[in-house]
Amino acid sequence: MQLEAANGEAIAGRSVIVTGAASGIGRALASGFARDGAFVVGVDRNGEGLAGLESEGVRGVVGDVTDPGTMQDAVAVTLEGSERIDALFNNAGFGAPGTVETLGQESFRSTIAVHLFAAFYGIKAVAPSMRRQRYGRIVNVLSRAAEACAPANSAYSAGKAALWALTRSVAGELIEDGVLVNGLVPGMTNTGIWGRPRPELQPPDEVYPTALALATLPAGGPNGRVFWDMCEYHLFERTIGQGVPMVGVPGREEVENR
Repeated sequence: MQLEAANGEAIAGRSVIVTGAASGIGRALASGFARDGAFVVGVDRNGEGLAGLESEGVRGVVGDVTDPGTMQDAVAVTLEGSERIDALFNNAGFGAPGTVETLGQESFRSTIAVHLFAAFYGIKAVAPSMRRQRYGRIVNVLSRAAEACAPANSAYSAGKAALWALTRSVAGELIEDGVLVNGLVPGMTNTGIWGRPRPELQPPDEVYPTALALATLPAGGPNGRVFWDMCEYHLFERTIGQGVPMVGVPGREEVENR
């Protein structure tokens, strides 16, 4: 399945919440939606980064997405500004490389919390409004790391795999009220997750067309699916039943995509 490209006018006048909006892919999405006329609320613990988006019309909510109250605050700000919530992008995330012996318990716990619990809190916060208005588009940012499971990347891989399962399950819960829930694989992107500039990778703006299409899906559109560069991506299909990859094959840089 291939998504139909959406015109920026399709999001004009709608409201969007983007987590992890202070930098990287989240910043590109928040900026793009605002540029196309949406009421955008960006959520991040980096207040300085959010402040830089104010001139573009993005309303910032500074807070930790692993705290349920942060997403409740984001919902309140959105409803105050637009009286409805049309789309939620659970984008916040980070990497925590390390083997099972070297990765600290807190690092593993916080990685799972940001990728899984934060998305759960976000969906839980927006669901009542979306149900009432009988419309909503929820997009969870996934990763091929979920299926590739490279060595020394267990926390990130586990978090993204769990987020895929959450996406599929919630998609079945909300569909009767007109709410579509899908996953987005950005592809390897030059963001801060690498710890250094990666100019050979795609810029964050490249993710926006797929994000826009998912945020403006028509009624009866895809639900519980995953998309990468405007095309459906069957996560896990290539890896189910296969053995564990040899150490270093594939390498971490081949499977990370944020």
